[in-house]
Amino acid sequence: MPESSPAAGPGRVALGAPASVAPLPGTVPTPLQTLRALDSGPRGLLEAEAEIRLARTGENVLPARRPVPWPRRFLRSLRDPFTSVLLCLGLVSALVTAWGTACVILALVAMSCLLRSTEEHRADRSTAALRELVATTATVVRRASDDSPPREREVPVGDLVPGDVIRLRPGDLVPADVQLLRADGLTVHQSALTGESAPVVKQALDVADPALSGAGPFAQPQWCFQGSSVASGSGTAVIVATRGETRFATAHDGRAGQRGASAFDRSVRGISWTLIRFMLLTPPLVLMANAALRGRGLETLPFAVAVAVGLTPEMLPVIVTTALARGAARLARTGGVIVKRLPALHDLGAVNVLCLDKTGTLTEDRPVVAAATDGGDRPDPDVLRWAAVNALWTLQLAELPAADALDEAVLDAVEALDGAVPGGGGALDKRVPGVADAPGEAVPGVAGTDGPSVADTCGPSAAGAVDPDAYEGVAVLPFDPVRRVATAVVRRPGRLGVHTLVTKGSVEAVLDRCAMDADERDRLLALADRKAASGLRLLAVARADRASRAGAYTPADERGLTFLGLVALRDVPALSAADALEVLARRGVRVKVLTGDHPGTAARVCADLGLRPEGRTGHDDVVTAELVDTLSDAELVGVADRAVVFARCTPEHKARIVSALRAGGRTTGFLGDGVNDLPALHAADVGICPRHAVDVVREAADVVLAEKDLTAIDRAVVAGRRSSGNIAAYLRITLSSNLGNVIAMLTAGLMLPFLPMLPAQVLVQNLCFDAAQLAFAFDRPPASVLRRPTALRPRDFLRFITGFGLLNAAADLATFGVLALALHNASGDGGEAAFHAGWFTENLLTQALVMVLLRTGRSAAERRAGGPLRAAAAGLAAVGVALPLTPLGPLLGMSALPLLYYLLLGSVLGLYAVGLTAARRRYERRHLPDAPDAATERVGESWGARSGRTR
Repeated sequence: MPESSPAAGPGRVALGAPASVAPLPGTVPTPLQTLRALDSGPRGLLEAEAEIRLARTGENVLPARRPVPWPRRFLRSLRDPFTSVLLCLGLVSALVTAWGTACVILALVAMSCLLRSTEEHRADRSTAALRELVATTATVVRRASDDSPPREREVPVGDLVPGDVIRLRPGDLVPADVQLLRADGLTVHQSALTGESAPVVKQALDVADPALSGAGPFAQPQWCFQGSSVASGSGTAVIVATRGETRFATAHDGRAGQRGASAFDRSVRGISWTLIRFMLLTPPLVLMANAALRGRGLETLPFAVAVAVGLTPEMLPVIVTTALARGAARLARTGGVIVKRLPALHDLGAVNVLCLDKTGTLTEDRPVVAAATDGGDRPDPDVLRWAAVNALWTLQLAELPAADALDEAVLDAVEALDGAVPGGGGALDKRVPGVADAPGEAVPGVAGTDGPSVADTCGPSAAGAVDPDAYEGVAVLPFDPVRRVATAVVRRPGRLGVHTLVTKGSVEAVLDRCAMDADERDRLLALADRKAASGLRLLAVARADRASRAGAYTPADERGLTFLGLVALRDVPALSAADALEVLARRGVRVKVLTGDHPGTAARVCADLGLRPEGRTGHDDVVTAELVDTLSDAELVGVADRAVVFARCTPEHKARIVSALRAGGRTTGFLGDGVNDLPALHAADVGICPRHAVDVVREAADVVLAEKDLTAIDRAVVAGRRSSGNIAAYLRITLSSNLGNVIAMLTAGLMLPFLPMLPAQVLVQNLCFDAAQLAFAFDRPPASVLRRPTALRPRDFLRFITGFGLLNAAADLATFGVLALALHNASGDGGEAAFHAGWFTENLLTQALVMVLLRTGRSAAERRAGGPLRAAAAGLAAVGVALPLTPLGPLLGMSALPLLYYLLLGSVLGLYAVGLTAARRRYERRHLPDAPDAATERVGESWGARSGRTR
């Protein structure tokens, strides 16, 4: 039985119905006002009118997107700038008859397009899950003519129109958004929309209730929504919205599903455009320089294209796919985490802000009793026992489909209390079947402490204490959102002629039914406000004795009660939450809580878990939805970055906050499990959901967790950083090496009377280097990569590849001098072949050195750990030395080299290795964080779930 309404937000009264349904902005229309606005009545529409409306509005089916044909999806993948440039280079290579280069490039383009189109095809299947949550037929009330009586009949859901009156019975799926005209014990499951598993009480409102005008739509009892189902009771309702106007359809609108560019997309696009500028400039420069200085014409075009291809990291699609696929497979095998969209694994590694709801993630989704006090704020166990009397007989006599979480907490607390008190009444044996019996337990504390027991928080047992087992239920008035109380009528054997009314509910509602003066009421309200501000949820308890009677009890009997006291409840932090939050903080991931709960409740849980804001927002540490509504998008960026807790959030607020974080340059992840979380999931860089989330959310999310557990997210973040670290290492090493080779070849091409390398030799060199680069996908990156979010920033890459590329070019040009010295007696074709062989060997040897020495790490042990890279580099060096000496060498235009060359080359490579090591160390000192403590290192290397005590 909730003691306060959930998320508050702007009153969207009609919820997709015509605007005339709400006569005044911010008001809740009565059934009569709604019927008038829809030109309908309680007897339903005329058949002829329903047909006219159906022709005007269309069938009541969810809008479906037309599937994109596979060829069109494949061609659409060419919009990626990097893929487009590769395609152009491949076509130009074919035009200049460089068939080997053309075939390699076009094969890589086809692979990239195939991978991308396959991912898009998987995402397009998400709308199929919508059909599983929508009814197929409904019971509608219609009339053949004005004079004929209304008649019920089953019609296809597609034939329903706004204004139709329908019947709702247990097991029915709600076919559209409706307002209740009548309800009898009606409860509905809204888990597909809100993620909450407990059924919600629904009730028709004959009189507008101003208290509900500011409540969130799911908190208003008169509305039922498409996608929900009837758990118990029955009702009659009028349809206010169909088709794409329903809240269910709006939440999964095609426009909402169009997520902006993710962190991975933005990074790759930025790096691609940087490379594109280089590649577009290279061929014209080569052609113009050779034409001006050497008088060469179009015969240098194949060489110019080969140089441009040499700058291209053509293995990028293969490396990215392999690295991410290995990380995703390992997560699925060892961590129970499914990555549906491979680039999302990189985005997880780059996440520096994680947004989530507290319920079920930071807390265990079950409240516990923290204290029971009388009107003077003194511990009083009888207040808890009277609350248990109410909860016990409400469960039994009201025949509720499931026990309320607050009632369960009260009953569990009494069991623990009676078990802790000598001579106590023992367990409540009369609890209804199917309600889980929890053993007596102490109320968990915070910050790793055991916390006080129930007996400590509720006070010592007094002689003659209330024994819930001694009472017998007579009648019950169940909780409803309008009265906000539940009353159980009981009698105690031996007290003939007396019935006792026990009322429990929200503080304001119970005090309104008590006999007390205004000053006392204000004092108790102030006491309740102080407790609520500290994060406690409160239930007020009152009772009254009445003369027994045979007639039925009504809400009118809930008057003149005697106030007994308050039962305070709080959420239990999840066992692993505190440790998981600490680990995420060490990894540079800030957690923000976006919840529909009371600000005090959210702040209390976050304080218990050690979540603190880095700076105050200028208002409060907890930002409410009301404040968010007053901020512009620019103002919200700063507030969202500083604040930690956002309370009273609707789905729209969550999406806006996530978008503000992204606008502020944060890479954002969002964890959600209900349809109401879809807007925020789409707004985030990476959407995350647990396995038990509703189908449509699982389809929309990028990552699916086996459990709603932060430790699983930590494992996913580590996997993302491993994969992203390997991709970043590949790009840094490959691009710096390629840039150095291109600069050296351009310079040598202007100095030599012949081309420094033939196009075929460039192609073979690239193929050898590409094959060795596959090792990056299998490398285990150093621990320093796991300690911070991984981001592929184009400016950082440009500085890195420029600095190390110039160093590589210097080594290549030094080799040019070595070749001139070693081959000074060679001439003619033999000299050219020897020069090509020497430069071919030097290029592969320097690339092998770069692969080993540029693998960043804080310690020598970390760099030595790169087993796959070291093996691949050794193989690359062996090919560079041996290939010119094999029979394949002459076929490629290369000849054997004198021994003097290898001796001089060894000196150049030694100096290059020293310079490369010094430059790398300087880079690490400036750009890598300091080494963490031993605890962080152990955390960084752990892939298993870490269980810890609650803090």
